[in-house]
Amino acid sequence: MKKSEKNGIKPGKGLIDRIRDARIRRKTGDLEFEIKEKKVRHVEDAASFLKEDYNPEGDYGQPEDMYESWGLDSSQASVRKGKRHIFLRFLIALAVTALLVASVFYILPKILPGFFKGTAIELFVEKEVHEEYDSSYMVVCKTSANINASPVVTSDVITQVLYNEPVKVEEEDSGNGFTYVTTTDGIRGYIKTSCLCKGTDSVEPDKHEYKLVVSENVKNIMTHASQGTLITKVMMNTVLYADVKRDGVYQVSLPGGGTGWIGSSGVIEIDPREEIEQVSVRYFVSSALSLVNSKYLQNGITMDGISINGLVYICSCVNGVPMPRTVQGQRKMGNAVELQYDVVTEELVIDSIIPGDIVFLRSPYGSADSNVVYEMAVCTDKGTLLMVSQAGTTIRLRSFNSRSDICDRIVEVRRVFSQ
Repeated sequence: MKKSEKNGIKPGKGLIDRIRDARIRRKTGDLEFEIKEKKVRHVEDAASFLKEDYNPEGDYGQPEDMYESWGLDSSQASVRKGKRHIFLRFLIALAVTALLVASVFYILPKILPGFFKGTAIELFVEKEVHEEYDSSYMVVCKTSANINASPVVTSDVITQVLYNEPVKVEEEDSGNGFTYVTTTDGIRGYIKTSCLCKGTDSVEPDKHEYKLVVSENVKNIMTHASQGTLITKVMMNTVLYADVKRDGVYQVSLPGGGTGWIGSSGVIEIDPREEIEQVSVRYFVSSALSLVNSKYLQNGITMDGISINGLVYICSCVNGVPMPRTVQGQRKMGNAVELQYDVVTEELVIDSIIPGDIVFLRSPYGSADSNVVYEMAVCTDKGTLLMVSQAGTTIRLRSFNSRSDICDRIVEVRRVFSQ
């Protein structure tokens, strides 16, 4: 039955007729429903449903089984029960964070070098350390120290060693305050035990980032990079190793442990395993001239006391030419210079000795035919030699010409540096 027929409204009638019939039937009570009149809702009536009696047996009062109706268990159906797992979730998050930190700072650095070993990816290549010195070596911890011929302070000085220079112990101190050692270039002698420190970390090349060679007469090592106090002085040709480089300063490793700071001026920086590149002769001459008027000391190698063979040794090394410390060793270095003589006067042509040449001289009191070297000199300019003063106290410049007695004393001239 159609809705219109159910309400007593016959089809086919007009709209006005159907409305009229509906009003008549409403008055007579023939309709099956009543049209409620619109009322105004008041605020106080908005929560009137709360005043109704609760009926647990009603359609909306019976609790629903969530598992049967929706397939949800107790943990999914309740929000409150999830709070019990907050502490567990915190522990899991903490463990994951710890694992990530360990992976970045410990596990990966251990594993990655194995994967990249033998490749050119230097970031992951583990640096191999080859130690040069064993426990039989000690390191000089003074600015310089004498190597004496016997364990007596007044004995002849064979040579000197510089700060942070390793020496091999041949015989330990027997109680006389001296240790018998061998230098890295094979010179043996006695050194004061107080001048030595145990431990060779400060001279192991593979344990450091930079190798520094002092090229000035003297440099200071300080406690801090700026406004520090003096730790010690170091002399020309002192070799130091550093791990930290900043603007104008290096942090260097010290004998016996600890670190200090040294300025970058007057310092040559190279890789720990490299040697200084050879330079032209003018740099050698410049280094030699910086030591003019230094105090003379037999076989000394610092400005506090130096000899000509010691001067040649340190000035050659800082300019890229390894040189022995002794007169006998230096006489074998470089090439022999063929001296020229005037065909008429038979006097020496001064121009045949040029700056940088090393001149070996016989004694002024010996035979004119003797080939025994009494002293040395370095040519710094035409007709100028750097040699020991006649008083034997300092290193001085001395001029000479073809008629000087020096020309008659020349035994040999060696040319080490290229022009």
